[in-house]
Amino acid sequence: MNTDINRLRDLIRYHERKYYIDDQPEIPDAEFDALMRQLEELEKTSPEDIPSDSPTQRVGGGVALGSRIPHRSPMLSLDNAFGKEEILDFGVRVKKLLEDAPVEYVTELKIDGLGVSLLYENGVFVRGLTRGDGEYGEDVTGNLRTIRAVPLRLTETDDNPVPPILEVRGEVFIPKHLLGEINVQREAASESPFANPRNAAAGSVRTLDSTITAKRPLDIFIYSLNYTEGLEIATHTEALEKLKCYGFKCNPHTELHESLEDVISFYEHWVTKREAIPYEVDGLVVKVNNINQQKELGSTAKSPRWATSYKFPAHQTTTTIKNIEVQVGRTGVLTPIAILEPVKLAGATITHATLHNEQEIHNKDVRIGDTVVLERAGDVIPKIIDVQKEKRKGDEDVFQFPDLCPSCNTPVQRSENEVAVRCVNAGCSAQLKRRIAHFASRKALEIEGLGPATVNQLVNNGLVGDVADLYTLKSQEVRKLDRMGDGLTHNLLHQIEHSKQASAAKVLVGLSIFHVGETVAELLIDRFLSIEGLSQADAETIEAIPGIGPQIAESVSSFFAQNRPLIEKLKAAGLRCFTEEVVQAPKILKETFFSGKTFVVTGSLTDMTRTEASTEIKARGGKVTSSVTGKTDYLIAGDGAGSKYDKAVELEVPILTPEDFLEHLGKS
Repeated sequence: MNTDINRLRDLIRYHERKYYIDDQPEIPDAEFDALMRQLEELEKTSPEDIPSDSPTQRVGGGVALGSRIPHRSPMLSLDNAFGKEEILDFGVRVKKLLEDAPVEYVTELKIDGLGVSLLYENGVFVRGLTRGDGEYGEDVTGNLRTIRAVPLRLTETDDNPVPPILEVRGEVFIPKHLLGEINVQREAASESPFANPRNAAAGSVRTLDSTITAKRPLDIFIYSLNYTEGLEIATHTEALEKLKCYGFKCNPHTELHESLEDVISFYEHWVTKREAIPYEVDGLVVKVNNINQQKELGSTAKSPRWATSYKFPAHQTTTTIKNIEVQVGRTGVLTPIAILEPVKLAGATITHATLHNEQEIHNKDVRIGDTVVLERAGDVIPKIIDVQKEKRKGDEDVFQFPDLCPSCNTPVQRSENEVAVRCVNAGCSAQLKRRIAHFASRKALEIEGLGPATVNQLVNNGLVGDVADLYTLKSQEVRKLDRMGDGLTHNLLHQIEHSKQASAAKVLVGLSIFHVGETVAELLIDRFLSIEGLSQADAETIEAIPGIGPQIAESVSSFFAQNRPLIEKLKAAGLRCFTEEVVQAPKILKETFFSGKTFVVTGSLTDMTRTEASTEIKARGGKVTSSVTGKTDYLIAGDGAGSKYDKAVELEVPILTPEDFLEHLGKS
């Protein structure tokens, strides 16, 4: 019996590969389904003996979304090159670092999806992670198992043995033509449609319910062999061939080139054909082929030096403005939004575009009824870049910016010091809804499932009056909301509870303090160590932090003075950043070279990352800022220092090499 089951599993795996990976099905769908039903019936006789890599084990399974697991090596992002000059500059840098050794380049289409890593042990898929922050990824193993192009067991032969440990990286995507079907289903369920195939892929992989993932037409291309034990690979092209033999699906549009001129020709070929590609592509990835050369080139703190993204130009199209509406943001800023005649652009149907502010409308003379040129910068954010005034017919309407908040009818505030027009009513419901949505966003506490529709219901039904009220929600209250059954209610409350683990900087970003984004939040927490400590500081103390100006300092100080009850409610809710013991900064034992001095760190250092260098400086009494100014005492400049190096030379700021820096640390 076991022999029969194993033969049947192998047969099904073979036909899965032929259908989902090779695109060469050998049997009709009905025959494949019959084989699967036969296996399911056989496995029912011994359910305790079903292996995790059986073809029947794709659907369902637990999802540990929010569980952060370290990558075996960082999933770095790529630097971008725009145009011929920048891609040739990339080649100059590579040749210089390799001392003019011959270089081959591999070019691949850059899939616009969700990056993931897949770990195999003895040929069996055991774990899948999202990219996350590059150092840690989210565990989405259960969801990735549902993707038919992800092999649960690798193909092995005597000539091609599978190593005991293998980690690969790839891009999950949804074909462009299937996005419409998914959005029809979401709209029928009163859910917001996905803006583009990339959002659809990311949302499908990061959902808490694997049965939803299994229903989505997800696909994947594997683009690198990241880690292995017992396998020697000389080139990237060799690695791709090895991955195909193991049963992975790799992008067929990959070429090896001996020069960057050939790379540019490959790029120009695909720029003209990008619309015909069935999945979203936003450029090429250009990689040095030789693995030893890749190791010699190394990486900066964020990006490999041996690869770059060669970006396609932004998509453009024309459409007409049907109307202009004004939205109220979380800080009270009124933003005009152009309502557009729907138009397809870069794989998405665009219906709205921001007009930024009142002054932007005036400067561009944007009118209702105008024909405009629309662009997706980086193929993400739609914006109006031009008004085709020559197409006006004379019946276009000049838009009058409101003097009253469109949400609460409070008189708006205009200031000579900024272009923004504001609603200053702290009780404005539109502001509250957007503050809660921002609190739940990925930049802040990452509360999956707390989208605009749910936030609107929570506020409109009086269930939340501020972000702290999220932590007192009861399941019976949430379950009464429209389309919130037991499953969605459980998932939402689980996500809210999990968000209590967020760091102090994430919570600070989520509080919607004017002028406080991710960078400023890190600076503030780095100085005060906790939100509690920051909340007790006056504006003068806050302004003394390098990189913090008077506007930011006053904004932060005023927020905490006016919102002490909110902070107390969050503290009582049990957020980790309020309840855990604060880790104190390293004690400075003696006066050092760094004491009282201000440093800027740029470029790639020799033996540490810029973050590690900053920690060393602060531990010795120095300060680290992000910009070179007249108050900077030293610039520490590694490879690729760029404009900060030029600024330091201009201002006559002393420059330290990485070797100088290590010497001052006493580590040379």
